[in-house]
Amino acid sequence: MRFMMLMIPLGYEAAPPDVQLDPERVAAMMRYNEALKDAGVLITLDGLHPPAAGARVKFDTGVPVVIDGPFTEAKEVLGGYWMIEVASREEAIAWAKKCPASANEIIEIRQVQEVADFSEEVQQAAATFEHPQGGWGKALR
Repeated sequence: MRFMMLMIPLGYEAAPPDVQLDPERVAAMMRYNEALKDAGVLITLDGLHPPAAGARVKFDTGVPVVIDGPFTEAKEVLGGYWMIEVASREEAIAWAKKCPASANEIIEIRQVQEVADFSEEVQQAAATFEHPQGGWGKALR
């Protein structure tokens, strides 16, 4: 089972585009990342620049509209993520609990949808796409 662990650093929605990270916190996080890798559960991970450096594309009018960050209505934003492969939701939670997160950080855990989770009709619709890493569409190849 694949899970995304989404880091939500409270207050990051207001961070400047050139936010500076604390080297000690980064070192602690790298030790955690190394533990995930050494356990063989880490698929990938990345940190994300603050929303002030991002953009959103809205489609509510039927025409794509680009909005540059920061996004004033945002209450929580992603600071980064890990993609892990573990045997269960409980194992994913156990790994999240080991993260050296600070008091202003939350990790949301979300299971990745697999094409096999869906009806035959959805699987057939997904089969037309060949995912570069073997995601959606792979069950029917």
